Amino acid sequence: MELTPLYWQLLLLSTLVYCSLGQGGASLSITPNRSQFFKYESVSLSCEVQGNSAGWRVVRNTSRGIISECSADWGKQQGSSCIVPLIPSDSGVYWCESGSGEHSNAVNITVPAGAMILESPVLPVTEGDSVTLRCRYQGTPSDLTAVFYKDGSLIRTETTGEMTIPAVSKSDEGLYKCTNSKGDSPESWMTVTAKGSTPATSSSSTLSLLLPLSVSGLVAALSISLIILLVLFCKKRNKHVAAEPRNGTYADVRITQDPEPRRRREHVIRQIL
Repeated sequence: MELTPLYWQLLLLSTLVYCSLGQGGASLSITPNRSQFFKYESVSLSCEVQGNSAGWRVVRNTSRGIISECSADWGKQQGSSCIVPLIPSDSGVYWCESGSGEHSNAVNITVPAGAMILESPVLPVTEGDSVTLRCRYQGTPSDLTAVFYKDGSLIRTETTGEMTIPAVSKSDEGLYKCTNSKGDSPESWMTVTAKGSTPATSSSSTLSLLLPLSVSGLVAALSISLIILLVLFCKKRNKHVAAEPRNGTYADVRITQDPEPRRRREHVIRQIL
């Protein structure tokens, strides 16, 4: 199933709200450090906690909208890490969660059904670092000439299929994608943090997942969420009203019912017999 941008907006928005309910001192690390993967590749997700990491586990909210923790259904738990053999339905948002409800930063993992991906760091990079983006094709050759885009605008064409930014700056933060003769990759957001700062482990990190989304899309997502809440409220109110007779109790209603219709039906039955 191909997911629409609005669907992802709703998914990410709901996960942001969920993760903002409790924030702890843990961070989620991912190996390899990228957001896009080919089908059947594996990724290792680990909860890094200062002190004892017992009780922390990897949790996800996938394209199906189901929140679940690492289990044999989709991953293999190894201590505080979770090894996931990926398929397209594993696309979604992943984070760490403690038994007391604390949360780490969240990362977005995309497993496209197609054979094109963009290798870019999913965790924040620091200003001044060298970053290489690779446009990969799941076939031979894998390093075809590629065209790179940022925020929908052409950057440049690279015959090697990869583009290096020698020293990233805040202006390099944005939404990247690539294309080659085999097709287009999905888009991925790259976050750039100031030198010397600590990567966010709270909802502010998760908020960066929403930055690539259009304002109109977010408005639509919020509107749909409010409509759903309103419908649920109205249904609950209608059930409550229907359960309470306006005049007296249910017993009063049964007592004051006119017995005449029943007598007429009995009279008709006796005539027939």
